[in-house]
Amino acid sequence: MFAIAEREPAALGAREVRIAVAYVGICGTDLHVFHGDMDARVTIPATIGHEMSGTIAEVGPEVDGWSVGDAVTVMPLAWDGTCPACLAGNTHICQNLNFIGIDSPGALQQYWNVPADVLVRLPEGVSLRNAALVEPVAVAVHDVRRSGLGNGDKVVVIGAGPIGVLIATVATAFGATVVIAEIDANRRAAAEQMGLATLDPSAVDQEAWVNEWTGQAGADVVFEVSGAAAAVLGATSLVKVRGTLVVVAIHPQPRPLDLHRLFWRELRILGARVYERADFERAVQLVAGGEIPADALITRVVPLTDVESAFQSLEAGGAMKILVNVGEDK
Repeated sequence: MFAIAEREPAALGAREVRIAVAYVGICGTDLHVFHGDMDARVTIPATIGHEMSGTIAEVGPEVDGWSVGDAVTVMPLAWDGTCPACLAGNTHICQNLNFIGIDSPGALQQYWNVPADVLVRLPEGVSLRNAALVEPVAVAVHDVRRSGLGNGDKVVVIGAGPIGVLIATVATAFGATVVIAEIDANRRAAAEQMGLATLDPSAVDQEAWVNEWTGQAGADVVFEVSGAAAAVLGATSLVKVRGTLVVVAIHPQPRPLDLHRLFWRELRILGARVYERADFERAVQLVAGGEIPADALITRVVPLTDVESAFQSLEAGGAMKILVNVGEDK
């Protein structure tokens, strides 16, 4: 259940800024929270939301380099800096990571206090509406960078949800030739309207199609974004010798995997989670440069009072990306 509550803004810490939130995007992770799948991490009642844009309303006394009125988004990761992952330079996947908006209060509120070091500056002229897409674009940038794909590579993305479409868009911007495999006709149509190539794995022999497309080699990189067990099992059949399979979707249960194919072709399987600062900065550039089809991705914008219906619509598959207008002028 969702409720709108009025309260005084939390006290501002010395190294924090207070953001006047403009827009918040709803994503699959938020749906997991909505269904109670993350109750071990979420303190009820919770304020969630981590895809956002806004402007700085107040700056703590020990914060330098930021001013009231600056347009910002947030990289919602706070790490401890002391665990083995952090000490090895992998702070973004800290073993005690605080994912802001899940493990601590998020952006679905008019004013949001955050540590100044999680701010990401938005360039002048970028609409705050489009800038709410920066966080999911950063996810896609991280996935693509982690894959190591190169200019001219042939890439298969399994799943045409928001992240799958963004991975395909970013991979194209990185010089790859991409096709999205998606069984849902509406999602295929949405991807095609954004200029992306698609195939229907329920209507064609997917492995034969990819082999023909790649001259019998197989794809250089395959991204598994669907979260479906059958997709994981079939994904290795699409990858070339010494190619790469990147697992992006969250799989709550163990999945069967074709280890013989993994062995036979010396495949590489990678996990890809969240993002690093470089991914966020590249995402800002892609959104600001118009390389992300924001108008096509944003299905609609709803007021904060309609947030529950927005969650229900997203879960039903009737939208690509829904934004909540928290504070931007209506």
